[in-house]
Amino acid sequence: MSIVDIILKKRNGKFLSKEEIDFFIQGYTEGTIPDYQASSLLMAIYFQKMSKEETAYLTEAMMNSGQLVNLAGIEGIKVDKHSTGGVGDKTTIALGAMVAACGVPVAKMSGRGLGHTGGTIDKLESIPGFSVELSIDQFIENVNKIKIAVMGQTNDLAPADKKLYSLRDVTGTVDNISLIAGSIMSKKLAAGADAILLDVKTGNGAFMKDIDSSFELAREMVSIGNKMKRDTIAIVTDMDQPLGLAIGNSLEVKEAIETLKGNGPEDFTNLCEELGAYMLILAKKVSTVEEGKKMIQEVVKSGEALKVFKKFIASQGGDVDYIENIDLLPKSNYVYELKSEKTGYVSQIKAMDIGIAALLLGAGRERKDSIIDLSVGILLNKKVGDSVKKGEILANIHYNDELKKVLALEKLNYAYKITKDKPILRPLIHGIVSDTGIEKI
Repeated sequence: MSIVDIILKKRNGKFLSKEEIDFFIQGYTEGTIPDYQASSLLMAIYFQKMSKEETAYLTEAMMNSGQLVNLAGIEGIKVDKHSTGGVGDKTTIALGAMVAACGVPVAKMSGRGLGHTGGTIDKLESIPGFSVELSIDQFIENVNKIKIAVMGQTNDLAPADKKLYSLRDVTGTVDNISLIAGSIMSKKLAAGADAILLDVKTGNGAFMKDIDSSFELAREMVSIGNKMKRDTIAIVTDMDQPLGLAIGNSLEVKEAIETLKGNGPEDFTNLCEELGAYMLILAKKVSTVEEGKKMIQEVVKSGEALKVFKKFIASQGGDVDYIENIDLLPKSNYVYELKSEKTGYVSQIKAMDIGIAALLLGAGRERKDSIIDLSVGILLNKKVGDSVKKGEILANIHYNDELKKVLALEKLNYAYKITKDKPILRPLIHGIVSDTGIEKI
């Protein structure tokens, strides 16, 4: 078998067999196929696309390129949840404890963030002592004991994806549905879950900007999951404005804790309830979304979800005092009030501009070796649809460096649009994709 023949075959728009895709992934992972030939094939895939079968073969080959995590030692149906990423997306922190409090095991492997804020692990490390350095045995034991654990992804998990993603990033081949779906699903499948819930973001602050592309990606990933015998559901959710009010690591942890106490922002609370309901359905804990939402609401109201969160943090070395008193969490030295220059309604908050502003403050990583400032970020005071008077505070900028604040303000000034008329609000949930089809809302 020749990589040149495979490149020519795909360049000419022909179907690649499982054996040909396996040959490519194995050769590139081992280094026998060089970057320039892999780049050529990626570009051929980018222009000629891949069928659902080819995409499933690609995903399976990347999944099998490294370690397959065996979670058979965990009792019950293990449901993983993945978000395609957005601004203010701290969902896993609150949602994991809610679902675990309902008796469903949450065995989560997460990575660190590269972008406007840290990933789930970075955010949780705002709590002193918290560590994700668990062995697989400790990980399984914690999930069996308290129903939730979070550990870092090992380097052996889908190594072909890591190598291919780095190449796609520098060759202009990131934006392809099959390659995106394969990248996400290879890691999820290798991580050992029985079922997968996908939160596919759409809008200004999402990777997929338009709704049709978001549904296409959701459909592709659900198809892959079900072909690989994992019950998979995708929910397409809005990311045209930031989720909740907090953007920044410790700020988002505070908001997640407040949500577990029943005091979270309306949109974030509603999203947790919706996603939680579907996780409970996948775990065969409930049979309807309404039942699931009610169960999530009950564990929050009773305080059980917060109790589970405290046990989870303590089990991984975190100081629970920082949960009981969130004022102890990292704080910036300064807070700047961004005020409205006119009276009217907030008709737009460009999520991506808010995210970039948070990155400029130091809340995220521009490079893998960048050091995150856990204390900085942005706390919104107004959301889309809210009325605002001239001089009222739109957002509070938490910062430690004056120059970084100035750079962030340049972005923030373009993020807000104030109009005379009240805008029509976009729905939080755009639709559900499952093996039975698409239900748009």
